[in-house]
Amino acid sequence: MARKFKTMDGNTAAAHVSYAFTEVAGIYPITPSSPMADNVDQWAAAGRKNIFGQTVKVVEMQSEAGAAGTVHGSLAAGALTTTYTASQGLLLMIPNMYKIAGELLPTVFHVSARTVASHALNIFGDHSDVMACRQTGFAMLCESNPQEVMDLAAVAHLATLKSRVPFINFFDGFRTSHEIQKVAVWDYEDLAEMCDMDAVAAFRARALNPDHPVMRGSHENGDIFFQHREASNPYYDAVPEIVEEYMGKVNEKLGTNYQLFNYYGAADADRVIIAMGSICDVAEEVIDYLNAHGEKVGLVKVRLYRPFRADKLLAAIPATCKQIAVLDRTKEPGAQGEPLYLDVVTALANAGRNDIRVIGGRYGLGSKDTPPASVFAVYEEMTKADAKRLFTLGIKDDVTHLSLEEKPSPNTAAEGTIECKFWGLGGDGTVGANKNSIKIIGDHTDKNVQAYFQYDSKKTGGVTISHLRFGDKAIRSPYYINKADFVACHVPSYITKGFPIVRDVKPGGVFLVNCQWNFDELNHHLDAASKRYIAQNNIQLYMINAIDLAIEIGMGKRTNTILQSAFFALANVMPQEDGIRYMKEAATKSYLKKGQDVVDMNHKAIDLGATAFVKVDVPADWATAEDAPAAHNYEGKAELVAQVENIMEPVNKMDGDSLPVSKFVDCVDGTFQQGASAYEKRGVAVTVPAWNESTCVQCNQCSYVCPHATIRPFALTEEEAAAAPAGSQIVDIKAGAGKGKYKYSLAVSALDCMGCAVCVGVCPTKSLTMVPMEQMLSKQPAFDYMVAKVAPKKDMESVANVKDSQFKQPLLEFSGSCAGCAETSYARLVTQVCGDRMYVSNATGCSSIWGGPAATSPYCTNAEGKGPAWANSLFEDNAEHGLGMLVGVKQRREKLVEVVTGLTTADCASDELKAAAAEWLAKRDEGEGSKEPSAKLLELAKTCDCDACRQVVEMSDLLVKKSVWIFGGDGWAYDIGYGGLDHVLASGEDVNVFVFDTEVYSNTGGQASKSTNIGQVAQFAAAGKTVGKKSLSEIAMQYGYVYVAQVAMGANPNQTLAAIREAEAYHGPSLIIGYAPCEMHSIKGGMTNCQTEMKRAVECGYWNLFRYNPTLKEQGKNPFTLDSKAPAGGYQEFLMNEARYSSLTRSFPERAKDLFAKNEKAAMERWEHLQKLIELYAQ
Repeated sequence: MARKFKTMDGNTAAAHVSYAFTEVAGIYPITPSSPMADNVDQWAAAGRKNIFGQTVKVVEMQSEAGAAGTVHGSLAAGALTTTYTASQGLLLMIPNMYKIAGELLPTVFHVSARTVASHALNIFGDHSDVMACRQTGFAMLCESNPQEVMDLAAVAHLATLKSRVPFINFFDGFRTSHEIQKVAVWDYEDLAEMCDMDAVAAFRARALNPDHPVMRGSHENGDIFFQHREASNPYYDAVPEIVEEYMGKVNEKLGTNYQLFNYYGAADADRVIIAMGSICDVAEEVIDYLNAHGEKVGLVKVRLYRPFRADKLLAAIPATCKQIAVLDRTKEPGAQGEPLYLDVVTALANAGRNDIRVIGGRYGLGSKDTPPASVFAVYEEMTKADAKRLFTLGIKDDVTHLSLEEKPSPNTAAEGTIECKFWGLGGDGTVGANKNSIKIIGDHTDKNVQAYFQYDSKKTGGVTISHLRFGDKAIRSPYYINKADFVACHVPSYITKGFPIVRDVKPGGVFLVNCQWNFDELNHHLDAASKRYIAQNNIQLYMINAIDLAIEIGMGKRTNTILQSAFFALANVMPQEDGIRYMKEAATKSYLKKGQDVVDMNHKAIDLGATAFVKVDVPADWATAEDAPAAHNYEGKAELVAQVENIMEPVNKMDGDSLPVSKFVDCVDGTFQQGASAYEKRGVAVTVPAWNESTCVQCNQCSYVCPHATIRPFALTEEEAAAAPAGSQIVDIKAGAGKGKYKYSLAVSALDCMGCAVCVGVCPTKSLTMVPMEQMLSKQPAFDYMVAKVAPKKDMESVANVKDSQFKQPLLEFSGSCAGCAETSYARLVTQVCGDRMYVSNATGCSSIWGGPAATSPYCTNAEGKGPAWANSLFEDNAEHGLGMLVGVKQRREKLVEVVTGLTTADCASDELKAAAAEWLAKRDEGEGSKEPSAKLLELAKTCDCDACRQVVEMSDLLVKKSVWIFGGDGWAYDIGYGGLDHVLASGEDVNVFVFDTEVYSNTGGQASKSTNIGQVAQFAAAGKTVGKKSLSEIAMQYGYVYVAQVAMGANPNQTLAAIREAEAYHGPSLIIGYAPCEMHSIKGGMTNCQTEMKRAVECGYWNLFRYNPTLKEQGKNPFTLDSKAPAGGYQEFLMNEARYSSLTRSFPERAKDLFAKNEKAAMERWEHLQKLIELYAQ
């Protein structure tokens, strides 16, 4: 049957095939391969049938380990079951994989192969996860591109049924899983025709069933286990022939030539690469070029990796081959070589093929790009008599000198391919618009297409680069575009920061700059190197002001649709009227769930964007533009400045690929200095707040809610005020302790602000207004001066109230979180309470991504060099990791207590020293209260030469009582990490847990968690969640000795501060759950209304504020305090203010009505229950 073409990515291709053969999908919602599972869930909700005539049952579990257990059980019961996973998620499944393979249960695990965290988390692609599964007994089948995923995923499903051996079907994470191409799609009739229904029936007949009961999963002793294990050998021996059989059936249907090992290249090649995954497509491009120029090279593509058929590999290698290079996308430290290399060497040695020299290389770790230049280097290395036996590709290793030299390479892409590149900002819609664009081109023209999206490590606000290719010939270019026909810079700050964007444009190509500038301003901001390149290479330069246009039509910062329309007009991909029509259809499909008004705005943006650009006549003198002198001279800790200059700056300009290995020797174990974010000064906000000092009441609420600590109050002495830079806004303190003693200033860092305007929303006197960022740049020196030169005023600082707390230095600043983020506001406030003696164990998720970007930490230090010590272990083990921090510190401190106790009676100790030791012992467990006794004891210990005093000095960093905090989101706390969290809270140890409750898995796109509420739409709850939210707070309160609080800082700032203060002071476990509105909620008006939305949630009864303090119980008081007032109405209006709820009314209106009523009923019942708790705990 002829197949239809559809534009899709590798994940969608795998999901399409797997759906056909799947009855049950056991999944974890945020596994790194969640797009596959999400597609399956959506298709099931829409009623799609598999080849057995059923819709797939999707079962969402609390972790990947749980998903694997569900798969195992479902298979045992006779249902064809599948899962989708990668990286750490796959590793969590390994114990069950051994069981599934041992029981010969047919299944396919679809894996978008990704990096396993080591010295750092990396969410991108390599083979380290699948290579950790070689011993499990799963067969392993690999694909190189989305089309192969579509074709060969079927082979995995068909072969597992006939062989009974389970399969890992894998392909490169991101590079293949997220690469969009035009793909020929299987018709389910073809798949059903190839399926061995007798094998399906036999599988079902083996299922566990009380009607014909058996036992499976027994325990065995050493006398029989070994023999029993060997009994499965014939099944594995049969797998390769079964795979070949189904490859043959696929080839017959499609006209392809899939083999266990496919050879590509010259029949008489003397140099051959052996590899698997997306690099094979790169190699094919290079092979075509080299062979066309008289060389004889080739490639063996590994498809079935396990079981490994050495004879089939040898048959695929040309008889003329003298040199082989094996490429592995993984690293096994300490091994003789990487896995595929060792397999090839073994195969050749066993066959006596000693006439072939074999070398091996690592490439592509963590999605390191592997362009044609890397493959050219491999073929060149094989010509050398002294070729490196082991080597690395794509990097410069100036430490162990394993890397190959890579030279500029010719363009190997298919002739006539049009290449386009777009530099955007995370959250500005650039990526989404380009996904729409490539689908429009792919689905409405005859052209082949490819799209790939490159991100930095930040959240919304980070750099994104979209790579689009289209042309008449097949596209086999799975690598970044380095020379494009069309390049667009959507973010003006990239120009002012000197990003080397224009170098991406081919001579004669188009460069579009989005900015609010006129030509003179562009001439001022554009660096000399860019000017020279534009003039010398005949670059066609265009300007567009999509920023002001978006504001005018009500789209705020979302310039994406305007710029997409400009691209279609300038790139001349299709007739303009067709492009506009298709863009409007796509906009309607994408935005209708947000309301018709949003659709209409996007349609207007499309019309405007088509003509809004202006061509720039490039001045002749640009060709000889002279470079300006280097602008910055950083001050600060030497190690930090070196880190900023050597790592952070290149990484921030998306130029980290150029850094050699030597730059990381000083941080080999993944340790980075704190406070680097202060050096970024990204300048990405369109508008920033301006302060009207004459109407300000100096309440400091703006600083209290600022997610990025970019607006701060300062108390200045007369001398400090006099020395302030010109333009500083300084007034008298109007009330309170500093009146008549200090001056007041509210300073804004325009270059660090994200432009969320949350501060404007909470200002009670409307003393803040948003203005274009450039208007505030003249005041940047004032902010920098206040931070660097204005001393802390201890008599103005306290954590007793909101106003005083904001005079304390925040030790979390300028993070890469989304504009308006609530999580960072909470975390920053915690650092103001106890940041200088604080440990943070951070669960993987939003808060680890904005909290722990490599070389760019937003956690910082005070003038004494003290600040939060931050670490991320994994996702599921965060509570246990935090407890380990506490136990480690506690054990070390007990030694210090022993030493100091000895000092109280030591003959050598003076009376003053003995008194200081006694005081420290008495106050050592008081947070702030331990500081003064610690300083006194240390000062005296330094004057004494006795062994005890020397030990006190050596252990002086343990004198002050430390505060251990465990940060994470609701996905961690309510789901995957709940078991560990419960155990840690039950331990009674002095740890503090803060849960940022967004009611979805925010970091991975908004999947449902057990925190998700009734009727809420999320991934894996497309029709609205039907069950209620887990009451994590009450579960913890039942222990009786856990401090518990629910807070919402926008609803009651003082209650939030009080909860943090009380939790930190409590000598036992504490749990604070903070309501955190999120981009995923799609609040009307955007995240500008974040704090207001918290207030509305509390007022209507959606979220409740309360505290449970066991200390009060010890004092004979009621430990439970209900801080909320009775619901004031407007509940349904609150729900309809967020698209996570309101969208359900458009897709399932009757269901929405029912679920929303249940949501409100549950909230009112919860309020009544909380009132009863007051009486219960009063007894």
